[in-house]
Amino acid sequence: MFLIVQNDPRCPAGSCSRLLAAEGETFTTVTPYSCEALPDPAKARGIVVLGGEMGVHDTDAHPYLTRVLSFLREALQAGTPLLGICLGGQLLSHAAGGEVISRSPYGEHGVCQVDLTREGELDPLFRGLPDRFLTFQLHNDSFTVPPGATLLASSAACPAQAFRLGEAAYGVQFHPEVDASIVAAWDLLPTPKSDHLSSFLAAEAAFNEVSRRLIGNFISLAAASRIS
Repeated sequence: MFLIVQNDPRCPAGSCSRLLAAEGETFTTVTPYSCEALPDPAKARGIVVLGGEMGVHDTDAHPYLTRVLSFLREALQAGTPLLGICLGGQLLSHAAGGEVISRSPYGEHGVCQVDLTREGELDPLFRGLPDRFLTFQLHNDSFTVPPGATLLASSAACPAQAFRLGEAAYGVQFHPEVDASIVAAWDLLPTPKSDHLSSFLAAEAAFNEVSRRLIGNFISLAAASRIS
């Protein structure tokens, strides 16, 4: 069974849950912000850790983040395939010894281009994607590549967009899971008070193809490495 860790009620799984269902994979969503217990990560077929408006260092206001960090360390030790998205990627970097910069100069908002490194072009997570592709960003913080990890992607504004740690633990700064309804809801938040929906809709077809391939690739590689 796949496990989706939702860190914020305003950041749902979007296309992750739809693609898992389409692939015939069973999954469950855990909401640690509501005091729901995190299960044993070693028993999961694969784990997706979603984003959130809070930051890695906001553990006083959001103490459950400490539990998520411990969960990620256990998942890394168990070798469970992981995909950390935005805050999820930042938490993964921090759990593995990387640095997360709050109010980073590398923040990005809206539809942006991401460039694969040579290693990214060869990585199974990005199989079938061009070396430059469109995706959606909404982050003020940013991560560094943790010790021992491989940089897989960057952008003009943010030097670390994706990394792989070990065989199948991935952190991405961008949001492959969003859809128009999620972007529209984020536009209504008090911050950043922006209209990202118009540009998202203009790029939606290209974005959806990237989303389908990337998330589909993660599902495939996780399933292949964790036969259960």
